Amino acid sequence: MPQLDFANPLLLTQVFWLLVIFGALYVLVSKVALPPVATMLEERAGAIAADLERARALKAEADAAMAEAEREQARARAQAQAELRATIDAAKAEAAKAEAELARRLAAQLDEAERRIAEARARAMAAIEQVAAEAAGAATARLIGVAPDQAAVREAVGAALAARQG
Repeated sequence: MPQLDFANPLLLTQVFWLLVIFGALYVLVSKVALPPVATMLEERAGAIAADLERARALKAEADAAMAEAEREQARARAQAQAELRATIDAAKAEAAKAEAELARRLAAQLDEAERRIAEARARAMAAIEQVAAEAAGAATARLIGVAPDQAAVREAVGAALAARQG
């Protein structure tokens, strides 16, 4: 290769001009081309930092809004549960009131039924006493052939019934 022929006297001039052109390009690039690029990179870095700071601020606002929304939701849930509890308590009170009224009516009906049963029993016992006295009198008359005294028969049947009930 002729460029790398070190015996050639032109090699030193080529190296000299290479260094001059490289130096000129270095100065041109470092003084003219790179400062606007560096300025643009600094502006971009500043814009990115501002955007990141704005994003952090917006994230902090969003987090605060989310926390507020969660607090509102918890407060609304607690209020709804309190209203539900109050409604349930009111319904229980109304049910207890209705149950007490029903128990009172049933007790009155039960008392009335017991009174009617006692009256029917008394009438039945009176009728049984009458029928028993007649049957005892008829049976005694058939056995001994003489009709017994009705008052004595009623008294004996009443004593027997009283002994059975008592």
